Amino acid sequence: MSHIIHRVLGATYPRAVAGDGAYIIDADGKRYLDASGGAAVSCLGHSERRVTEAIKAQLDAIPYSHTSFFTSAPAEELAALLAEQAPPGLDHVFLVSGGSEAMEAALKLARQYFVEKGEPDRRRFIARRQSFHGNTLGALAVGGNLARRALYDPLLIDVEHVSPCYAYRDKAADEDDEAYGARLAAELQATIDRHGAETIIAFVAETVVGATLGAVPAVPNYFRRIREICDRHGILLILDEVMCGMGRTGTMFACEQEGISPDIAVVAKGLGAGYQPIGALIASRAIYATLAAGSGGFQHGHTYLGHAAACAGALAVQKVIAEDGLLARVGDLGPKLMARLHDRFGQQPHVGDIRGRGLFLALELVEDRETKQPFDPALKLNARIKANAMAEGLMCYPMGGTIDGRRGDHVLLAPPYIVTEPQLDELVEKLDRALARSLAEISIAA
Repeated sequence: MSHIIHRVLGATYPRAVAGDGAYIIDADGKRYLDASGGAAVSCLGHSERRVTEAIKAQLDAIPYSHTSFFTSAPAEELAALLAEQAPPGLDHVFLVSGGSEAMEAALKLARQYFVEKGEPDRRRFIARRQSFHGNTLGALAVGGNLARRALYDPLLIDVEHVSPCYAYRDKAADEDDEAYGARLAAELQATIDRHGAETIIAFVAETVVGATLGAVPAVPNYFRRIREICDRHGILLILDEVMCGMGRTGTMFACEQEGISPDIAVVAKGLGAGYQPIGALIASRAIYATLAAGSGGFQHGHTYLGHAAACAGALAVQKVIAEDGLLARVGDLGPKLMARLHDRFGQQPHVGDIRGRGLFLALELVEDRETKQPFDPALKLNARIKANAMAEGLMCYPMGGTIDGRRGDHVLLAPPYIVTEPQLDELVEKLDRALARSLAEISIAA
C-alpha cells in the first residue's frame, strides 16, 4: 500500500527508475517515449548530464541560503540571463519554485505596484475562460478551468472572465481572423468600461493556451489589440508562459511572435526542464522603479526563493538550449511534427482540429467533424487515450472539458527539444494505435 496521496487515489502507477534522452524507463524496464514533456516540462529529456553536473557542483558548494540573508551566484546569473533574453522592457526577475507560485507572485506584484503608484482602487483582474494559470488560490481564481475551480469557488477572489481566442469553435462563419480578433478586443473593452478602468489591475492571458484548451495560439494581431487597450487604460498585461515559454514555440518567449511585450511575464516548466523545481516572474523596469522609489521591497516571499541548486540547474538548462541551438531545432522539428500529424490524422473522422506552434501541438477530438459535436463526457475518451498510450509506451497529455470545462477532448503534445525525426514517427505511430483502440472501446461501450 502506498502512503502517497496520489492524483487518483487507489491508482497504481509504474515506477520511473531511469531516463534516457526522450524516454522514461520504469522498474520493469519498459520504455516510454515522453511526447508531452510530462506536462510540457522536460524540454531537454531526462538524462542531460550538463544539467545534473551543474546541480551536483552547486550542492557540493552550498545547496541553500535564505534570501533574506544572502544572494547566490547561480541566482544572479540566471536573473541576468533571463533579463537579457526577455522581451523589451522586462529586466527584473523574481525566482520561485514553480508556475503557480510565479503567477501568485505576479498578481501580488501587480497589486502592490498600483498601491505604491497611488491607485489603490485598482483591485480587479480580467482573464479568459478556458485558461489555466495554476492551482494556488489566486492563480486558480484568474484561471478559467471550470473543473479545477469548482470545488474551491467559494474561496476564490472575484475575477472577470472574457472569451478566449479559440478560432476553431468561436470564430463565426462570416468572420475572418481580423474581424474575429477585433470582436474579442471589443469584448475586453466593454468589460473594462462596465467595471471602470480605474478599478482594473491587469489582463491575464496565456500567450498560447496550454492544458485547458490544448495548444491554441491567438489569431494574428489579437495580442497587439490587447496591448493597445491595456496601454490606453494604464492596465498591466500579464502573460502566462509557464507552458508555452522558454523555447517551446520556437522563440524563447512565445510573445516574441506576437510582436509585443507584457508588463510581467511568468515562466516555469521549460525554465528548469524538470531537473529542479523552479519558476520566475520577469517584471518591467517601470514596476521595479515604482517599488524601489516607494516601499523599497516586494511584500511577498517564500522559503525557497532563488534556491541556489535550482537556479544552478535552470542556468545550465538555458546554456544547453543556447549551446546546442535548440530554438532553431524546435523551429525545424515543429513543422515536421505538424506535417506528420496532418498526414496521419488530417482525414481521421474524429480529429476535428490539429493546431499549435513549435513543439507545442494538439489534436481536438470530435464525434462529428462536420458539426464539431464533441463526444459524450461520460465516455471519458481522454482518459482512455492516456491509458492506451501508456500501454503503447507513449506519454501524451489528453484532457477533457476543452469546450466549457465539461464537454470536449483533446490531446496535447510537447516533446523534448532533443526529439529526433525517427522518434516523431514513433510518436505518431503509437498515438494512432492508442487513439484507434480508444475509439474502438467507445464503440463497443455504445
